Amino acid sequence: MLKTRVITALLLVVALALVLFVLPPIAATLTFALIVALAAWEWAGLMKQDSATRYVYALAMLLACWQFAGAAQALVPLLLWLATGFWLLVVPLWFRYKWTLGGNDMGGYLLGALVILPTWAAMTALHAVDTWLMLAVMGLVWVADIAAYFAGRAFGRHKLAPAISPGKTWEGVAGAVAGVLIYGGVVLGFSPLAGKLPVPAPVLIGLLVLLTAVSVMGDLFESLLKRQAGIKDSSQLLPGHGGVLDRIDALTSTLPVAALIMHLLQP
Repeated sequence: MLKTRVITALLLVVALALVLFVLPPIAATLTFALIVALAAWEWAGLMKQDSATRYVYALAMLLACWQFAGAAQALVPLLLWLATGFWLLVVPLWFRYKWTLGGNDMGGYLLGALVILPTWAAMTALHAVDTWLMLAVMGLVWVADIAAYFAGRAFGRHKLAPAISPGKTWEGVAGAVAGVLIYGGVVLGFSPLAGKLPVPAPVLIGLLVLLTAVSVMGDLFESLLKRQAGIKDSSQLLPGHGGVLDRIDALTSTLPVAALIMHLLQP
């Protein structure tokens, strides 16, 4: 299993590098759209829909991306605002009251759109500003996940959300925050992004902590939906890693918030 995970991860990294730095810009656009389609297909699976419905929903999300990229492009900031409001205001209530994802109803499909479409919009927006910026935000999520894992293994005593994800602890969250703050200092001090975010240090620290918290929420949210659906992985599309939603769970929450922050910081 470990060998399969490593091979799949390496292939994904190589593919992403080719798309972002070697192939024409249209390749990134198509790749982001493919991620959306696959995530939508898996989301309909969480709703326990049949194969035909899952493909139709994936196509609907692709058409929505096409509209936001063209005629409805001016609505992208609104989409990011809606996603940020969802993650900061609605998801904590979702955790508290253990709401469930509906079956074949409009609410479930709209909720999927609110999770998936802003992720695409954020990837597109951040990539348009700077490819390294998009990768830096994605790296923040990965650092938070890795730091939380090792801090939790070493110091974990107090469960974060035992009914949703028994392995996560508050000590792991603290480790994630520490890891992200160190990562942020390195990236903003020594990477191509150095000096490109004219934000006072206290504000920057606050934003990094916020993004770390949001990344944890995205991870927990998908874990809850999978637990309620009675499945371990969103699909088996990625050998050794499960599905696309399993790999972008924290990105679905973090990318839209980061993209909105960048939108507000732009003159």
